[in-house]
Amino acid sequence: MKKKQEAPEATEIKAQRPANTTITRNTNEFSDMTGNLYETVAMLTRRSNQIAIEEKKELHKKIEEFATNFDTMDDIYENREQIEVVRHYEQLPKPVLVATQEYLNGELYYRNPAKEDQQQQKMEAMENELLGK
Repeated sequence: MKKKQEAPEATEIKAQRPANTTITRNTNEFSDMTGNLYETVAMLTRRSNQIAIEEKKELHKKIEEFATNFDTMDDIYENREQIEVVRHYEQLPKPVLVATQEYLNGELYYRNPAKEDQQQQKMEAMENELLGK
């Protein structure tokens, strides 16, 4: 007798989506990848801006599908599909919550070109010392 596959539990579904509420977090976890809490905040800010821009483009694209060449008062108040699309986007988690969840799940790539340049210069200086230049 084969076991019937069950639908995922509510806790599994919830774990995939970021929380819509404020959560107190351990700041030490946030500085693991970057080594600096402020760099982490800057990185999360950039990522949340990217997410917000993507969502805004998607929303405008979907709203344009309902656009008409002429506007009447009836069209403005009666366009239920457009209202439903807007409601859907209003209920999505905030971009900063999505970015934070991505960071904590290890889904973000972090690179600081300024630090890389400094490290490259240090390596070159050490090589020059060893070679006697």
